[in-house]
Amino acid sequence: MAGLETVCVAAVQATPVILDADATIDKAIDLLGEAADGGATLVVFPECFVSAYPSGAWAAQAATWTEGCDELWERMWASSIDVRGPLVDRLAMACAERGVHLAIGINEREDDRPGTLYNTLLVIGSEGVLHRHRKLMPTMHERVFYGIGAGDDLGVVELPGSARVGGLICWENRMPLARWRVYQGGPQIWLAPTADDSDGWIASMRHIAIEAGAFVVSVPQFIPANAFPDDFPVALPDGVDVFGRGGACIVSPGGDVIAGPLYDAEGIIVADCDLRRALHAKRYFDVVGHYGRADVLAPGHPALPS
Repeated sequence: MAGLETVCVAAVQATPVILDADATIDKAIDLLGEAADGGATLVVFPECFVSAYPSGAWAAQAATWTEGCDELWERMWASSIDVRGPLVDRLAMACAERGVHLAIGINEREDDRPGTLYNTLLVIGSEGVLHRHRKLMPTMHERVFYGIGAGDDLGVVELPGSARVGGLICWENRMPLARWRVYQGGPQIWLAPTADDSDGWIASMRHIAIEAGAFVVSVPQFIPANAFPDDFPVALPDGVDVFGRGGACIVSPGGDVIAGPLYDAEGIIVADCDLRRALHAKRYFDVVGHYGRADVLAPGHPALPS
């Protein structure tokens, strides 16, 4: 059972080296070290940080047969990660050297064959991958790039000497039943890597913090147009300077934003998360405990429509 320590958490809002997994891992390790130097013991990176998020601002054309789409797919696959491969080993080694845990969004390719990609969240420690979650339902244009997660990974992981950590990727956080599944594991810190930079997203994060009785760490990417390589395979829309303005924040179990939101820049925000606050929140509202009422709200109960 996780204790009631204070955990220093860093949310790293950064720009990947687009379509270059090795260089993005180099950057992630450097930023991990910077966060650790600032006292963080849990470091959280954005959705699909390694090494491109297919934004709707430019990726919708990948659903067509137009020029460049096959090359884009091939280069996304080539710059994706094998979870049992050397790039993840490098991240685990960096965690061991700095004494931290890492949560990072990746484009995951299957280890055993050149096939489907997944939008995946990894939690990594010195011993390697502690948890892998594949996004259940890619959103709109994302379905052109990613497979659908099996849903057998909706749990939490207890980090040694730290906290119970769980969460969901981007708009999965809008799925009440997915949240419920993760809530059943009793997360003290909720991870929400995302590509959503809207005001409404921050409101959702505040709600989830209250609902879960947990600290919420939300981390988008910052994606300026000049981050794309000159040989990017598909055309970018004219007149767009930024494809993701960020908005990283950390929210307390009471729903207060205690760090961030950070917009329009790369940066690291940090907060000390006193896990006693998560315990105290359960006295008022425990979503799967005394406030759960699964006895009357579970499917099949005679009071509910069949």
